[in-house]
Amino acid sequence: MRPGRRAVKMDVNQPKQEHLLALKVMRLTKPTLFTNLPVTCEERDLPGDLFSQLMKDDPSTVKGAENFMLGEMLTLPQNFGNIFLGETFSSYISVHNDSVQVVKDILVKADLQTSSQRLNLSASNAAVADLKPDRCIDDVIHHEVKEIGTHILVCAVSYTTQAGEKMYFRKFFKFQVLKPLDVKTKFYNAETDEVFLEAQIQNITTTPMYMEKVSLEPSIMYNVTELNTVNTRGSSCSTFGKMTYLQPMDTRQYLYCLKPKPEFAEKAGVIKGVTVIGKLDIVWKTNLGERGRLQTSQLQRMAPGYGDVRLSLEMIPDTVNLEEPFEVTCKITNCSERTMDLVLEMCNTNAIHWCGISGRQLGKLSPNSSLHLALKLLASMQGLQSISGLRLMDTFLKRTYEYDDIAQVCVVFSHLKPES
Repeated sequence: MRPGRRAVKMDVNQPKQEHLLALKVMRLTKPTLFTNLPVTCEERDLPGDLFSQLMKDDPSTVKGAENFMLGEMLTLPQNFGNIFLGETFSSYISVHNDSVQVVKDILVKADLQTSSQRLNLSASNAAVADLKPDRCIDDVIHHEVKEIGTHILVCAVSYTTQAGEKMYFRKFFKFQVLKPLDVKTKFYNAETDEVFLEAQIQNITTTPMYMEKVSLEPSIMYNVTELNTVNTRGSSCSTFGKMTYLQPMDTRQYLYCLKPKPEFAEKAGVIKGVTVIGKLDIVWKTNLGERGRLQTSQLQRMAPGYGDVRLSLEMIPDTVNLEEPFEVTCKITNCSERTMDLVLEMCNTNAIHWCGISGRQLGKLSPNSSLHLALKLLASMQGLQSISGLRLMDTFLKRTYEYDDIAQVCVVFSHLKPES
């Protein structure tokens, strides 16, 4: 048995047949911190300071903090306890010879039956040659729980008596595996090909968790950037502070930014059809450092629909001067499966005026390919103005694609423009 753990007997269906060997199976769990329930009263009450003095003299309390239910002692587990998904289930198996004769060819086998599979957990499948009276065979098994629901530990023992009779019996130990975390995800599609993922993680157990790691493993087409840290005085620290504890029923939000890899960024048709983003990898510790790990299934999002032609702004200034030309860079992508012959038309608005010739031929654009355009504009009104009025016409199908409210720009008077 490993130090720091205690064996807790598991429920079992006792066999009716008398056997020479006795089987005991117990779960190995770590102890918990003892909490003392304080009993207090006012000094004018009959007990006076009796309760307070008893708590100060209690060896299980923390000196100076007797009223805060803090303990310095450990309590050994008295029951089987809860098992949560992602934790490691450990069990102690002992086969004892209760008879007065030597038993031969003892084989102990431990299997774990779930709703989908049956796993062999035995450390050794070799039979023990003989077992003398009052001697035992001990084994410790470990298994990382990866399924929710009912689990049955099946322990089978076979042996041979001195008379040569072959004996066999089994015992079944049933337990439930619970879900420790509730994970919810939200996706936000940016104007570019970037995808923002918000993961809400809630602790639905009855004990605090130390969140050791929460990371996103992206799919093959994306690079991921974690947005859960802030830079303070040249060093990076977590937005949740130094102590990353998650109390029972508390929820914490994690944010990630996924960007297509360069080799996929220009393949608009490929990126458009991608729905698999990646999977979350969560590692936590509970109680006295017992580790748990949970990986979600592949996260999927609804792929945005761009239509046949997609127009996006690659570069645009945040602030521009009133009545002074400024430049923006547009990216036009053919998201269809046919070649297009495009013509660019520019329509002025009350606040934004295009500088250039409308009706310019852009030429042919093959499927899943892009082109970049540098366009000049002039703002005639102050304030936050919307860039609108771009039209793309496909001369092959005589179809026009309209693009309004592409982006917004802040227009200020030249003397109010902030100095760089």
